[in-house]
Amino acid sequence: MTTEPSPQVNEVDAANGQQVQDVDLVSKEADKPLTPREMDRHECLACGYTYEPLKGDDRSNIAAGVPFEEIPLNWRCPVCGAQKKRFANIGPAGTPSGFKENLNYGLGVNTLTPGQKNILIFGGLAIGFLFFLSLYGLR
Repeated sequence: MTTEPSPQVNEVDAANGQQVQDVDLVSKEADKPLTPREMDRHECLACGYTYEPLKGDDRSNIAAGVPFEEIPLNWRCPVCGAQKKRFANIGPAGTPSGFKENLNYGLGVNTLTPGQKNILIFGGLAIGFLFFLSLYGLR
């Protein structure tokens, strides 16, 4: 079963005199899983807000599961109001950060996901702190 997005006009924007649309988008097929390309997150170049298709955008009534490409062109960043064209594709969540050609360098650390890097960094700091505290036992 496919459904078409149905934009509804709710109010008039006082600053521009244009009608503001309250967009309530529904996935085209609820049973169809998102492809890896559709799961790509997009980051606002102005403020750093990240649109994640798995979460959607509650402020603009965009349902979870709507890929970035299916969002209307008049959609704006919910944080700073930047246009849709000011967003950059940053890939799916949980992927290693950085350029793909550089992932083989850095003793394997570059292939870690951001969460794994956090564990490595803060775990190392915690162990270092414990070693520092153990110096008090040398008396």
